[in-house]
Amino acid sequence: MKRLLSLALCSTIVFSFSVTDDVEAKKRTGSKAKSSVVTSSASKNTKVSAFSNCKELNAKYPGGVALSANVKNKGGKTKFKPTVSPDLYNMNKKLDRDKDGIACER
Repeated sequence: MKRLLSLALCSTIVFSFSVTDDVEAKKRTGSKAKSSVVTSSASKNTKVSAFSNCKELNAKYPGGVALSANVKNKGGKTKFKPTVSPDLYNMNKKLDRDKDGIACER
């Protein structure tokens, strides 16, 4: 009985290490599951503009504007996915009240 329990414990430990190694390897190589952020619709050919308030920004970008695809929303669940555009975010950084890297998230 003791051998059976020790075998089960050892196999559980080995399995947990192999799963952890797989997750860490994916993080190092940059492979991701699903992206939760919309890629940039403000290309380099498009003029980047500053908006005076979030209502104006959300009329064009309903989910707001994110600095990068890796930013996390501090405010909880949002209704729309933000558009990723570092240039557009930097022009409207003043509208990011919670300083989480996403301006005017909804």
